[in-house]
Amino acid sequence: MKIAIILFNLGGPDSLDAVQPFLRNLFSDPAIISLPSWLRLPLARFIAQRRGPKARGIYQQIGGGSPILGQTEAQARALEEALAAGNAHEWHGYVCMRYWHPMTEAVVRSVKRFMPDRIVLLPLYPQFSTTTTASSVKAWNEAVNFKVPTVAIRSYPIEPGFIAASVELVKQGLTEAGPGPKRVLFSAHGLPEKVIRAGDPYQRQVEETAVAIAAQLGGVDYTVCYQSRVGPLKWIGPSTPSEIERAARDKVGVVLYPLSFVSEHSETLVELDIDYRRLAAEAGVPIYVRVPTVGTHPLFIQGLASLVRAALAEPSKVA
Repeated sequence: MKIAIILFNLGGPDSLDAVQPFLRNLFSDPAIISLPSWLRLPLARFIAQRRGPKARGIYQQIGGGSPILGQTEAQARALEEALAAGNAHEWHGYVCMRYWHPMTEAVVRSVKRFMPDRIVLLPLYPQFSTTTTASSVKAWNEAVNFKVPTVAIRSYPIEPGFIAASVELVKQGLTEAGPGPKRVLFSAHGLPEKVIRAGDPYQRQVEETAVAIAAQLGGVDYTVCYQSRVGPLKWIGPSTPSEIERAARDKVGVVLYPLSFVSEHSETLVELDIDYRRLAAEAGVPIYVRVPTVGTHPLFIQGLASLVRAALAEPSKVA
């Protein structure tokens, strides 16, 4: 049996020239800006033009583009290998980015050429949100033009492999921080409060992930916080910068783990590694350690493989 696994992720500009069109695609999504298209699309162009120079400066700090595509491709190949072990099926993982290439329509064409017997939609967002997973699944369903039994994985905030990989990485971070008091900051991408009030489960699932990791860390001092705020709306909190400043006042070191990201990109490599590290130093935080994302950690990949196998055992719909 031929099985296609569609790994959904946000995507990122692969060059400085791609920054503005990437932003335009992002803010054109009705899941991000919930306005009628005749208002949303001109607004998206305006925001992309206005934010473009600052965003270009961010990507210049990491070589002129996002590394997320290469990292997601590595996850797809590792997942194929994990699934193929002792199994006669033909597995193929497809990277499907929401706002930059390879985008949904192109991936649909590639999958059609593969002629799979089953399709599994696998978001690389452990915690569900209407702004991420739901948007990607909707785009897929609108673009697909052939009939294949399809099942979508909704979320996996406490999947054992994901949690085990996270625990191992955070433990390494705590060891790197050395002796002395320290606090684990579980940092997640923020959302406007209005999205959560509308019923989005993201914040609750982020907290579930943090509780599951902390339960295996043996009474560690920790807090959940949120990064990457943009725009004038009120966002969920506390913010990661405010928690870094609180750690400085409490004279405790910071071990920061980005628990809602599974690969490295501008929000980890610039926001966390450069901007927040500078903030920690200026505020007087005794030690600042940034824990890497799970990436291709074997326990995480085995967890994804378990999710795919379980999804294939469930009834599927014909897309």
